[in-house]
Amino acid sequence: MASTRATFTLDEELAELAHRLNINISAAARQGVTDAVREAMAACDRAAYLRRPERPDAFWSDAEKWDEL
Repeated sequence: MASTRATFTLDEELAELAHRLNINISAAARQGVTDAVREAMAACDRAAYLRRPERPDAFWSDAEKWDEL
């Protein structure tokens, strides 16, 4: 997968603490963005479902009857 550079600001104290704790800031940022994207996509999916929820479909009831033959 291709990568791109991104720049962000980080509180100085937090950056120093991360450095002292040997936290890879780039990896932590990637994980944070990944988590945020997943959460946003799930929210979009939920909103789409609420706009157009599934409804019973007679076709599937009929198809299940074929299985009973």
